[in-house]
Amino acid sequence: MPDIVLDSLTRAFGNFKAVDDISARFTEGSVTCLLGPSGCGKTTLMRMIAGLETPSSGRILFGTRDVTRLAPRQRNVAMVFQYPVMYRTLSVEQNIALALRDERRLSAAERAARVDEVLGVLDLAGQRHWGIDRLDSGTRQRVAVGRAIARRCDVILFDEPTTNVEVHSKLELIRAFNRFRIGGQQTVIYVTHDQTEAMTLADGIVLMQAGRITQSATPRTLYERPESEFGGWFLGTPGMNFVAPTGERDGGITLDITDRPLRRPAGGSDGLRVGIRPERVEVSAQPRPGAVAARVQRRALTIGGQYLLLLETRGSRLRARADSEGGRQLGDAVYLRCPPEHLAFFRGGQRLAEPPQFLSNP
Repeated sequence: MPDIVLDSLTRAFGNFKAVDDISARFTEGSVTCLLGPSGCGKTTLMRMIAGLETPSSGRILFGTRDVTRLAPRQRNVAMVFQYPVMYRTLSVEQNIALALRDERRLSAAERAARVDEVLGVLDLAGQRHWGIDRLDSGTRQRVAVGRAIARRCDVILFDEPTTNVEVHSKLELIRAFNRFRIGGQQTVIYVTHDQTEAMTLADGIVLMQAGRITQSATPRTLYERPESEFGGWFLGTPGMNFVAPTGERDGGITLDITDRPLRRPAGGSDGLRVGIRPERVEVSAQPRPGAVAARVQRRALTIGGQYLLLLETRGSRLRARADSEGGRQLGDAVYLRCPPEHLAFFRGGQRLAEPPQFLSNP
């Protein structure tokens, strides 16, 4: 399967652009998650790749083949929807086999072998003769995935398949997806608004906002080096803290969260915001070099025994993760330190290339 290339793709509904001049490449054999909030255009983009929506402008290429105006069947694409269509009069095995009904190049024995393979990969062999009414929502989605992969299409598209699945079944579905990926060579595009799902499944993430791509990168790069304030806020539980400078002094900018000025970036402090992720904020009960005094405004116990703290220092508030020793009571005094290597400058919502550095030693 060649790469999928989107060339200046736009889909407009009247004056509203659901997808606005998007160009992207999905590498052969990769898993890419389209990630973003509801209404950002990710499902519309997927439907255009599938052939279910016609672009207002731009092209869709499978390698050098222009498929922009081709019907879905001509694209060799399979799709799994939020709400799977199941044939209730057929068993699990028969629902999967139905996808191979038009595969005339396969013998009956080859069809049966392929269905057996899919049942094994998705851990459905024990339910092969069950009727659809006996299955929970997660298992029904596994059957839908089985139908999609049984055809061995070049491209498989997933449109938020776990949205309406309970937590336990969602984990089973994700494990089944990973088992399928071990032996699969298809190019997979997976739409989700769940960042944990995207970070778990994807080779690459395309982060979308208001019909546009804000960043396309590996999960680690997207998390550690967001190119926009939106990316810093959207990824993370909770997202990145942002604070504004309080002024300029001696050629540097001052912040409530640092004990000394940072070197002033080009453009000065106008419109500048400084970001740091909560887990990078160092919290201690005792004074330490480079730390500033703060007070605990709120705290909550999170998974793993850590505390999520809301801290106030001077005129700024920020969230921090702390272990049990740093998890002080409400109103308690603590000390926080924000290492410059974990800070990032943003202006106009976009990250600046200049790395924050302290102006001088304390």
